[in-house]
Amino acid sequence: MYDFDEARDRTGTWSVQWDGVADRFGVPDLLPFTISDMDFASPPVVLDALRERVGHGVFGYTDWRLGGDDGFREAIRHWYASRYDTALDTDALVYAPSVLSQLSQLLRMWTEPGDGVVVHTPTYDGFRKAVTGLGRELRGVPVGDTEALERELARPDSRMLLLCSPHNPTGRVWTEQELTDFHELAERHGATVVSDEIHADLTTDGHRHVPFSRIAEPGPGCGWAVITSGTKAFNFPALSGSYGIIGDPGERAAFVRRMETGEGLASPAVLSLTAHIAAYRHGAPWLDGLRDYVAGTMAMVGERLRAGLPGVDWTPPQAGYLAWIDLRPLGIDEDRLQEELIRTERVAIMPGGTYGTPGFVRLNVGCPRAKAERGVDALVRAAGRLRTR
Repeated sequence: MYDFDEARDRTGTWSVQWDGVADRFGVPDLLPFTISDMDFASPPVVLDALRERVGHGVFGYTDWRLGGDDGFREAIRHWYASRYDTALDTDALVYAPSVLSQLSQLLRMWTEPGDGVVVHTPTYDGFRKAVTGLGRELRGVPVGDTEALERELARPDSRMLLLCSPHNPTGRVWTEQELTDFHELAERHGATVVSDEIHADLTTDGHRHVPFSRIAEPGPGCGWAVITSGTKAFNFPALSGSYGIIGDPGERAAFVRRMETGEGLASPAVLSLTAHIAAYRHGAPWLDGLRDYVAGTMAMVGERLRAGLPGVDWTPPQAGYLAWIDLRPLGIDEDRLQEELIRTERVAIMPGGTYGTPGFVRLNVGCPRAKAERGVDALVRAAGRLRTR
């Protein structure tokens, strides 16, 4: 039903991935596989809804809580019920311009400068910037190391466990038992939990995302929040917009008050509301097609890595369109690899050091397969020339 092979020229659209590649890599006109947005057009149902809303021609102040059964909150409730078999109290919802703006506000509410914020490593670089930028200490523990997680949470000034669920950049989908264990550890040591679930809609077949709101009970003093958005899965981050679930009614009211008064963000972007409602009401078939297409691309990546770089043991992620590839068995220096990719292959691929784990690369294959083939082939050639083992 949908043509994900169609190539769209994004140059000249103020695209961070395409037009801004020289800002990060120092060289213009590289073929980019970088920031986590996709080269696919948003779903037709979303584009149709946006055209209709733009056609109305009036863009006055809006309120995300209005609309009743046809509104933003009810669309989210429908999505959670139909996609995750999860009942959602729409009164528990909050709105913000982005997931990271929600995180920054919760950091201000639930931690103080100098406090520790525990994260899994490798770590999404947006987390690092938000946490350290507000003067908090980022405390990383390796994915899967429960002992290290408890050790860090047990420190008296560790005030928050910041989850990425599913995890970026590894694509790990936490099981219900793992999430339950995280919740119990945080409660035991008096830490709040913030669960960033923006990649949740992009799980692969055989893996099921469990919203943290199903793990933790709401109520006064519960100390947890979910922060998420439809912008990642349906590819409209430039429209902005995110929502959250805060379990404690008092903390929820405080969050809304801070956003609407202290931050002056009482009126959301109306096109973001329009896009979310269309995506959550009618976008499931497109999303399922996208997931199947990305799974096929990931299979191609695996085949070409196995053929071209023996010794690299890579499996596709459990969620998302970001291939997290461990090149350490090849004994390659990360800086030399980046130089080879940029200067010789003319591609931009994110180095693992950006996420605190040198020796890896993060290859964005949220794009037509022909482009993804060019990216993985360039990586294979560059790494093959530099391998020492």
